[in-house]
Amino acid sequence: MLRTHNCGELRIEHVGTQTTLCGWIQRRRDFGSLTFIDLRDRYGITQLSFNEEQNAEMHETARSLGREFVVAVTGNVVERSNKNDKLPTGDIEIEVTELKVLNEALVPPFTIEDDTDGGEELRMKYRYIDIRRRKVRENLVLRHKLTQALRNHLSAEDFVEVETPYLIKSTPEGARDFVVPSRLNEGQFYALPQSPQTFKQLLMVSGMDRYFQIVKCFRDEDFRADRQPEFTQIDCEMSFVERDDVLSTFEGLIRKVFTKTKNIDLGEIPILTYQEAMDRFGSDKPDMRFGMEFCHINDVAQGEGFGIFDSAELVVAINAKGGNAFTRKQIDAFTDYVKRPQIGAKGLIYCRCNDDGTYKSSVDKFFDQDALAAWAKACDAEAGDMIFVLSGNRGEVVNQMNELRLHLGTELGLRDRNEFKACWVVDFPLVEWDEDSKRFHALHHPFTSPIAEDRALMETDPGSVRANAYDMAINGMEVGGGSIRIHDKKLQSRMFELLGFSEQEAREQFGFLMNAFEYGAPPHGGIAFGLDRLAALLAGTESIRDVIAFPKNNMGRDLMIDAPAELNTQQLEDLGWDLATKKGS
Repeated sequence: MLRTHNCGELRIEHVGTQTTLCGWIQRRRDFGSLTFIDLRDRYGITQLSFNEEQNAEMHETARSLGREFVVAVTGNVVERSNKNDKLPTGDIEIEVTELKVLNEALVPPFTIEDDTDGGEELRMKYRYIDIRRRKVRENLVLRHKLTQALRNHLSAEDFVEVETPYLIKSTPEGARDFVVPSRLNEGQFYALPQSPQTFKQLLMVSGMDRYFQIVKCFRDEDFRADRQPEFTQIDCEMSFVERDDVLSTFEGLIRKVFTKTKNIDLGEIPILTYQEAMDRFGSDKPDMRFGMEFCHINDVAQGEGFGIFDSAELVVAINAKGGNAFTRKQIDAFTDYVKRPQIGAKGLIYCRCNDDGTYKSSVDKFFDQDALAAWAKACDAEAGDMIFVLSGNRGEVVNQMNELRLHLGTELGLRDRNEFKACWVVDFPLVEWDEDSKRFHALHHPFTSPIAEDRALMETDPGSVRANAYDMAINGMEVGGGSIRIHDKKLQSRMFELLGFSEQEAREQFGFLMNAFEYGAPPHGGIAFGLDRLAALLAGTESIRDVIAFPKNNMGRDLMIDAPAELNTQQLEDLGWDLATKKGS
């Protein structure tokens, strides 16, 4: 080894020993005959000292070193006269006796500091430099600890890690596939998997009754802060289980992960039905860190001559505790927020609960003090609170109020990134009607089993059938989802029929799975967690790009290696492409 210690290791007890360190120069400070250098590696920073009186030539060399030069130094560990309590190594420094420049470096395009001056696009282009920053480095170490905890726990629970193929068959359901042309089978294509769903079901048929895989998945879709064209799933499946068995098993997994990586106890994890989650929070992934639950106030708000309420399918309110302190300017900003095109509300109504027991609303013309008192009672509002109200079509207004609730939670400081609250959401709709295609689509995927008591409704009222599916949400983010699968060939055929597949289409796309069911498929169910999302939650960041070593930008490009890119002529010829049009022949 070129070094005896790392740059985050030495302490006061090492004083008097000789050490050799290697790393990058973080900064240099010159004070005439004394020069100090902060040497950085993955583990931390150690201060080096160079004294002109002891070695003039080496001191001069030290003064010529630039930022990010790679050096090796040997020297004696001594106690610092001006200690730095912000560094674990701040009690000591190295009096350098030998200096070797291992590599020179250009001036980096941005500062290698926690609060860097580099924008995201620039840092992604030079990601190998960005990873030298402590924040990014710690995120990757946290991700490592997360995957280690996952593997250890699942292995201890008798799960076996099995790899499934990356080159598979394309299916039109769900998001768009990334496709890969086949050179040996001209005009035919592989698809990159959106998930290993069918393969893990086949593993259950094969008797591998507890499977997991930390696996790359691919979706050709528009990107947001929590999406990437390639992402990582913790993919799991179990045989001979019912829903509660799956929930218990993987709740234990998530609890262990939070304990191992952050020493956090998640506390109670409630189970909400989909309908309950929508009624209380307007979201199937509710943020449980704060209250401000929905109050359905049709009974007390309608019939008073206010047409906007009287014509609405739903009148819903939330109580912002202490919100009477909001200024008119703040309220106007909240109104503008919900009127944004992304949210789509036409306006926002408010009611102040004054300290003297009176009420002041934006619709006083239509509602007297007794009527507003009824609002307050329905919302459990007290003096000093603020009631916000939206109305309209049920589906639209619950989404709008959910956005306002989250925004208010942020404004009031109720969404602490260091606090974690999880919940399960169950009993989702099995299918939803799509007006454009005039057919039902699976809300999760076509292999999700219906709730047993709802199966008969598949023939008479498919839209009311509940799926035997479940999601886990933490802090308002869906981190995992799964279902009990269909293991009966007849029920699976009926599901394909309900989704508009002809028998031939179902056979062409999923015949291999249907054939497998002929040979004894056990009852089975599973779940997949988003590793990137879990890591981002634990790291306290909103973007999964912050916890991925080499992420794509919001256009799906890798700025560092400049991908995607065109192929050369020979590659296109090998694939049978028309060189004039660059299209398949």
